[in-house]
Amino acid sequence: MTYEEIVGMVQRAFETSADAREIFEHVAIQIDIHGEGAGTFYLEIANRQVCVEPYDYYDRDGRFDVEASTLVAMAKDELSFAEAVEKGLIRMEGNPDKLKLLYKMKRRKKKK
Repeated sequence: MTYEEIVGMVQRAFETSADAREIFEHVAIQIDIHGEGAGTFYLEIANRQVCVEPYDYYDRDGRFDVEASTLVAMAKDELSFAEAVEKGLIRMEGNPDKLKLLYKMKRRKKKK
């Protein structure tokens, strides 16, 4: 996959189905993709909504280093954020209090 395809997949998955209603603080995470489709984008939670954009975020709360395959699995809802962290698939740095807030973000179930 290309960088643009990966970012587009993450945008569609998280902007439409991520439930950030329990996150009342602003959180900005820069995500650095390694391997296929390498590049940088950010995920921001503001006003209890998720936004994904293909830019660097310099005033960020944290930064993730992750392989493209992990992001794709998360976007397809085959892997949760918590599972990815537990398995060591996401390397994180930054404000631990802000990073912990991401565990509150859930994926809405798709309607049949």
